[in-house]
Parts: sequence; structure tokens; C-alpha cells
Amino acid sequence: MSNHPLQSKVVVVGAGAKNLGGLISRDLARGGANVVVHYNSDATRRDAEATVKAVKDLGSDAYATQGDLTKPANVTALFKQAKDRFGGIDIAVNTVGKVLRKSIVETTEEEYDSMFDINAKAAYFFIKEAGRHLNDNGKIITIVTSLLAAFTDGYSTYAGGKAPVEHFTRAAAKEFGPRGISVTAVGPGPMDTPFFYGQETPERVAYHKSQAMNGELTRIEDIVPIVRFLATDGWWITGQTIFANGGYTTR
Repeated sequence: MSNHPLQSKVVVVGAGAKNLGGLISRDLARGGANVVVHYNSDATRRDAEATVKAVKDLGSDAYATQGDLTKPANVTALFKQAKDRFGGIDIAVNTVGKVLRKSIVETTEEEYDSMFDINAKAAYFFIKEAGRHLNDNGKIITIVTSLLAAFTDGYSTYAGGKAPVEHFTRAAAKEFGPRGISVTAVGPGPMDTPFFYGQETPERVAYHKSQAMNGELTRIEDIVPIVRFLATDGWWITGQTIFANGGYTTR
């Protein structure tokens, strides 16, 4: 029997309203966790509300909260509000991210800043506030990308923006380890979600599929059990980046 059950634990899920984040919110609630469902834009409000309802229908508690996590004050507020609401936080999962496929010579300063704000800065301050607010023996999990081990074009600001999170993960694992807090990153392959298809041509989609087992993209349903494992029995894994991609990339 697990020494790290989800029952009655409190989970903060960054970008927890839909797609991978929404499925993580529901899955951890199914194990008995209470969930803080973060979302960014007004366009995602309905998804957040639907996820909160789904969590409550599973018998757990939840609420939705909006905020731009590229602003550190909003990250601080997210964790403080969760702690005030539930009395403590046990697990923090950050799925915040933005994909851009564009050549280096065509990338603007504004696009560069936006990509690094969303993919690196938000992750850094999410990990920081999790380290400040999580209960002892907590777990911090960040979604990165398997493109960190790819030799490809077009994704300089996406993979580049996610790359620092590997070091944030290692440093935080070492710093938070004395409190029993594990810190890990999960790098899915190209995922079968609207975020991916909007960046690629049909021909490139077919190529990406051909690089993994069974000729498939990574599904969000493949990643959720790994997050659940890291949040429970896999707590002893820390400071690592786990590539979960059907063999799309290795290193």
C-alpha cells in the first residue's frame, strides 16, 4: 500500500483547466485529492468551471482561480490563496506552456520574451512558491518537452524556453530535499492536442508520428499516470527529467 496516498491531499495544478492539465486535475481528484484549478484567460473559464464540477462530482473539493503566471505576484497569490483555503498544499503540478514553431531569423523580440516568460519564468516562480508553501514531503512536477533531446529546427524559443526548467528542477530538488520534497520534470513527445497541430503541416505531423512507437503522437492519457506515479509511489524520484514519448527522442 502506498505511503503517499492522494486521499485528502491538496494539489495546485497550473493550467489545470483543460487538455493535459484538466485530465491531471480529474485524475488526482479520482484518487481523493482536493484540487486548485488554475487557468489563465477568460476563454478558458468555462473549461475551468467544468473541471471543478468534475472534481466535485468525484467527491473531492476544488475551486478555479485565474491569473497570468508570468507575473510572480500572481504565482505568490495562487499559492497563498490555496493555502488559506485548504490549510496546506501537498502537490504542485505546472503544465503552463506555449508552443511556437518559427525560425530564428523570423522570431521577434516580443515573441522571444513571451516564450521565455511563459515557459521559463513562470516555471521558475511556480517552483519557488511551491518550495515556500508546500508541506514537508510534498511533490513538485513540471511539464517540459522531449524536444530538449531533439536536433530539429523551428522550436528554438519553445525548447529553449523549456531548457532552463531542467536546471531549475535539479537545483530545487537539492534545495528542497531536506524537507522530503521531490522535484521532477516530465518531457512528453509532441502531444495529440490543438497546441501541436496549430504549429505543424500535415506532412510534418506524419513525420513526428513516425518517430514514436506505433506511429503515434504522445497522448495526454499516456502522461497522466506518470504524473500520478511521481505524486505518490514515485516520490523517491527527484531532480530528474523523465522523457515519456514512445521513443521519439532519447538521451
